[in-house]
Amino acid sequence: MKLIETVNEAIGSLVWGPVMMAFITGAGLYLSWRTGFVQLRHFGYAMRNTLGKMFKKNAAGSGEVTPLQAVSTALAATVGTGNIAGVTAAIVLGGPGAVFWLWVTALIGMCTKYAEVVLAVKYRERNSSGDWVGGPMYYIVKGLGKSWRPLALAFSFFGALAALGIGNAVQVGAITSSVSHVIRTFRADFSLSATVGWVVGLTVAAITALTLLGGIKRLGAVAGALVPFMAVAFILATLMVCVMNFDRMGEAFAMIFEGAFRPEAAVGGGVGITLMTSAAWGVKRGIFSNEAGLGSAPIAHAASSERDPVKQGLYGIFEVFMDTIVLCTMTALALLTSGVVIPYGNGELATTALNAASFASVFGNRAGGLIIAVGITLFALATILSWGLYGTRCCEFIFGSRSIKIYQIVFVLAVIAGATMRLELVWAISDTLNGLMAIPNLVAVLALSGVVARLTREHFSGKRRIQAPR
Repeated sequence: MKLIETVNEAIGSLVWGPVMMAFITGAGLYLSWRTGFVQLRHFGYAMRNTLGKMFKKNAAGSGEVTPLQAVSTALAATVGTGNIAGVTAAIVLGGPGAVFWLWVTALIGMCTKYAEVVLAVKYRERNSSGDWVGGPMYYIVKGLGKSWRPLALAFSFFGALAALGIGNAVQVGAITSSVSHVIRTFRADFSLSATVGWVVGLTVAAITALTLLGGIKRLGAVAGALVPFMAVAFILATLMVCVMNFDRMGEAFAMIFEGAFRPEAAVGGGVGITLMTSAAWGVKRGIFSNEAGLGSAPIAHAASSERDPVKQGLYGIFEVFMDTIVLCTMTALALLTSGVVIPYGNGELATTALNAASFASVFGNRAGGLIIAVGITLFALATILSWGLYGTRCCEFIFGSRSIKIYQIVFVLAVIAGATMRLELVWAISDTLNGLMAIPNLVAVLALSGVVARLTREHFSGKRRIQAPR
């Protein structure tokens, strides 16, 4: 185990070092330039054609889902523990300034995810079951040529493994932790955490199995019903905390902006938080939260019934905005305005307890813990279901359709394991796998940036658009 930790730490330090962060942000800036900063210039248009039409009834054919179900499936994966525990961890380990760098990552990431979704819809294809399949592995091979297949296999390999970590064990572990915390608010002497783990693991495993066995249409239906509800409920709860602590709002923003460039001034000296540390945690948790650049969400968007790649790409802009600019910011402000004492630089801190404490400042200990437990449970469950699809598609690309059931069984068993084991190493490995996924995906997106730019120009100039395959 020590060897695994050492190897992962060495790889992780390279993957999430200055070079990688420059690559991710540089790729986003380059794509923004190639598309005329579509995420900023056409932000209103994107909102009108996504949020404004989100609940319009649409029909989906066999093997596909509606645009709302596609973005809900992708949001189900992105709106997870990263929006609650992940943001809190970034603030604890990187200081309040990490929130600023999280925003920067999101503004750039809107265009990155837009480009990913555009390519996913353009280069998708039908599999042997008649379902739409797409994502980085497909736009690498179909867009760049078969000689690039090793890059597609590398993405699929890292994606299949990452699904077991970031999209599975980490999520169900957060559910177990939050449920145990709530129980302890009612029973201070509670010590049956192992029992809670087994109950949570078996329950989530059963739900996951039933949903994945139903295929993309069942997953889309579940996500389409679950995501809007949980997002609105969480926004209302965090908004209540912010309103009740509004007198600290100015202080919270001052800590964020000062901490972005002078971390030691925002958190006090002696905790080891530097500008590089703050930026690194903001970027890491930003990508962990909205997944822009990872190449995961395009797998869900490829199943949309929408035939215009750019129209579906707009949902990529909306997705990052909702996930990071709205939900992550609400979590951060609720924490920073609540008056909770934050032990900056403490890597051993239970972030769930900090989140519960911030809500307890308004709702009381028991209600605060319950809100966090329900929020994390719904967010994490939705993430698990969507990453089950991502991992399945990655495995299918490598080994063919016969491997789908085998992978899904492994995925369900990983749910149980994640609920009953310590997850510090899993978190660390998941961060590393995220970075390794991003490398082949971003290489492909940059190589195909001309296609994205051309489709974008054609769409906004009113010229005939290249449609996705039927």
